[in-house]
Amino acid sequence: MDLVEQIKIRLEALSPTHLSIQDDSNLHANHSGNGGGGHFTVKIVSTEFNGKSQIMRHRLIYQLMDDLMQNQIHALSIHAIASNE
Repeated sequence: MDLVEQIKIRLEALSPTHLSIQDDSNLHANHSGNGGGGHFTVKIVSTEFNGKSQIMRHRLIYQLMDDLMQNQIHALSIHAIASNE
């Protein structure tokens, strides 16, 4: 299973009504400080975000990605949108 699929499976825990994951790793190929992990952009819409600040939304996502952030994901750009927005 590739890393995009792993991210998708984890984010399904938030019951998204929209989810897109873009692998931007090729844009950062010789990026200084990158220890080998990938760069990803996540756009997610979920009722789980209703009434939560952007910081809380990001924390929910980072909690789901915790072990992947250790060595497989170098950068994660997050667009977390509440379903009532």
